[in-house]
Amino acid sequence: MIVLLPERGVLELGGEDRVAFLQGLVSNDVTQAAPGRAVWAAFLTPQGKFLADFFIIAEVDTLLLDCERAQLPDLLARLTRFRLRAKVTLRDASADWHVHAGWGETPEAEIVVPDPRHPQAGTRVLSRIILSGLADRAAWERHRIALGLPDGTRDLEVEKSVLLEAGFDELGGVSWTKGCYMGQELTARTKYRGLLKRRLVPVRIAGPLPPPGTPVLHGAEEVGSLRSGVAGDPSLAMALMRLEAMAQDGLTCDGHKLHITRPDWMAISAA
Repeated sequence: MIVLLPERGVLELGGEDRVAFLQGLVSNDVTQAAPGRAVWAAFLTPQGKFLADFFIIAEVDTLLLDCERAQLPDLLARLTRFRLRAKVTLRDASADWHVHAGWGETPEAEIVVPDPRHPQAGTRVLSRIILSGLADRAAWERHRIALGLPDGTRDLEVEKSVLLEAGFDELGGVSWTKGCYMGQELTARTKYRGLLKRRLVPVRIAGPLPPPGTPVLHGAEEVGSLRSGVAGDPSLAMALMRLEAMAQDGLTCDGHKLHITRPDWMAISAA
């Protein structure tokens, strides 16, 4: 199956310094991007807080960043400020590409790369045209949420979230060996000092889907909040939960029972 992701855009980096330039700015090892192999990475504030995430796709003479379309102007402006004397060109190439997500059978298109976050995640697809035979978007959302895959600013808060809350370590979005990048110090300290207090996890809700930001309660105590979701029976969503609430029974959201469905890749230890 395949779905169109119209909320995604493409930022193109050209020039001979494109890899070295991006390498010093993002959380993952850009040198690992190659034709047929994407890298998932994030761009952080100097204090290690989330700004944007994207898939880095290497073509012969360019790097293509599959990113949120709404974030692209700000991301382009921020990267441009760091360019200095580097031989790098940056442009919004969203008009050239339609971004799709596929799972199950591999689609045919100009650029098809495995989603690097999880073996069952499927593929990221860039095509000059909108592909035919598109599936219902809700099917993709249920697939994504069941695997516990975050979806950018729908699940992370700009200038507030830290990467490890959203599973960037376990999902391969952080390199611990490549060297310095912006925000590295806090990211490493969070990992090695065990500073996490919250985790983003998939949940099932026995009722209608509440809006993002709705509190998750244990009794009368707020222990989390809802993020992205998809309505259904049951409704599925991502929720940012306090670690001490992860093993608690009797969770509710908007008056309906809520059950955490932690994926097998996610390691959680109580704070």
